[in-house]
Amino acid sequence: MLRQRCLIQLTKQCISRQSLLKKNVNVTFCKLQYRYNSDAKERKFTDRHEWVVVKDNIGTVGISNYAQESLGDVVFAQLPDVGTEVKAGDECGALESVKAASEIYSPVSGTVTAKNRDVENKPGLINTSCYEKGWLFRLKLSKPEELKDLMTDTQYETFLKTDVEKEH
Repeated sequence: MLRQRCLIQLTKQCISRQSLLKKNVNVTFCKLQYRYNSDAKERKFTDRHEWVVVKDNIGTVGISNYAQESLGDVVFAQLPDVGTEVKAGDECGALESVKAASEIYSPVSGTVTAKNRDVENKPGLINTSCYEKGWLFRLKLSKPEELKDLMTDTQYETFLKTDVEKEH
């Protein structure tokens, strides 16, 4: 999201400079929409700030950027073991940071097929790449219809804004 904003800002500045140099030329500005993550439209969020992306009935689960920023530097990750069956909303792991500890909840029901050993060995990956290298575990969905109960990227952003307004 930050990269997208920077790119849009740079585009605006470049077009502004061009229009100043060519005073008689009408320059129309169109926003450059660049998604640096192609899965963003498919990502679904919980109100506890976990996300899931599903491909071929396998869900990849992680925590949102908001969650990792709230936690601070993650120093320990306890992830569910392969073969563990979880239900949507079940606690299935934990993250510890220098500021706090937080449970991990499964956004959907299924059987864990993989856990990110890189995150277990280097938990800071969650802070540097929460949507790519910092994923937590994968599971085979047993109830794909549960995805309808989760928020889209746009709904999640609205949820965050509403949540922040409640705090103030």
